[in-house]
Amino acid sequence: MSWLLIEHADELVTAKGKAARRGSEMNALLVIQDGAVLTKDDRIAAAGPTGAVAAQLDALVREGETVTRIDAAGKTVIPGFVDPHTHFIFGGYREEEFNRRLAGATYMEIMKMGGGIASTNRATKEASEEELYAAGFHRMERMLDLGITTVEGKTGYGEDTKTEDKMLRVMERLNRDHPVDIAMTYMGAHSVPPRYKGRSGDYVDYLIAEGLPMARGRAAFCDVFTEEGVFSLEESEKLLLAARAEGFKLKMHADEIVPLGGAGLAAKLGATSADHLLKASDDDLLAMRGAGVVATLLPCTAFSLREPYARGRFMIDSGLAVALGTDFNPGSCYTQSVPLMIALATIYMNMTIDEALTAVTLNAAAAIGRADSIGSLESGKQADIVILDCPGYKHLSYHFAMNLVETVIKAGVIVRGN
Repeated sequence: MSWLLIEHADELVTAKGKAARRGSEMNALLVIQDGAVLTKDDRIAAAGPTGAVAAQLDALVREGETVTRIDAAGKTVIPGFVDPHTHFIFGGYREEEFNRRLAGATYMEIMKMGGGIASTNRATKEASEEELYAAGFHRMERMLDLGITTVEGKTGYGEDTKTEDKMLRVMERLNRDHPVDIAMTYMGAHSVPPRYKGRSGDYVDYLIAEGLPMARGRAAFCDVFTEEGVFSLEESEKLLLAARAEGFKLKMHADEIVPLGGAGLAAKLGATSADHLLKASDDDLLAMRGAGVVATLLPCTAFSLREPYARGRFMIDSGLAVALGTDFNPGSCYTQSVPLMIALATIYMNMTIDEALTAVTLNAAAAIGRADSIGSLESGKQADIVILDCPGYKHLSYHFAMNLVETVIKAGVIVRGN
């Protein structure tokens, strides 16, 4: 039995609950001065004021059992960050495209020229499983440095089931071998392969016939890029209904570039989350609120593409549950930076730091269906904990775009620092 006590934190800060916090609830953080967290094996046994937790420690720990202690004086203790939207398994890079965008080319123009996702698809198909594994492991190491203890990872850089299967195998291996937990998403419907040009509906039929059975029982979610020139609302609905029948939970890339109505479809289907939402209409967002769909916003992507940010302030004021994700990928958003994401959310999207912290912990966990087990510092939840080198959580926005993570505990084990 392994005990760990983090004590005397200047602040212990967490959202609370086993579901996403909505609207004004996102500001309701529990802030405890001189805070402590006690963990037993991989679970949180107690969290609260140091005096109260120390008293519980005396009652819980038996004679002869040892307790590892961390003095967090001058520090802040928060839940481990959850990144609910990434495409972190891929081959090759696209730095030339990035610079073409800076020179004025649009994302969709680059796609039409054979670049964009198609370029990464080719590189990912050519890469060996071992190459993808090594690159993925390295990227997850950087995530851990930034305090990310759980990450969502999508397939979607395979234009055939064989390559998509390779991506899933890599994530399965990484999930076993690396401390960071991976929530896997099947996203065969990320782009339309050249061989299906003009026949996106036929490609959806291919994914239903071959892709979904391959990923069933392995990926928890099915996602689709619902966008003009990619997959229509009708095609997206057909795929997602088939996925739901196969046991997948649903996600959507919705209304990123044009207001197609993807957010409304996410509400209609009861998706776990709808992501991007830069161009989503008021009515569709309110429908998401009514359906309990988490709005996962990706400000680093808007920053990289020089697009207007999603209307996080409107969504929260309208009572939606908002999560934040990095959208780490090789094209539109090549960064895992949680500090940059929080800076953009608070400075440019008008979110409070309380809302942003909720969005990258408990609500991000809800966006991958795991709010019952991670995302907050509460008894019984997995002991995923971050210690920040600052005296209060508001430094996350005040000392902006800096990595303040000093120590990371994953499932009760110290994996960074101390």
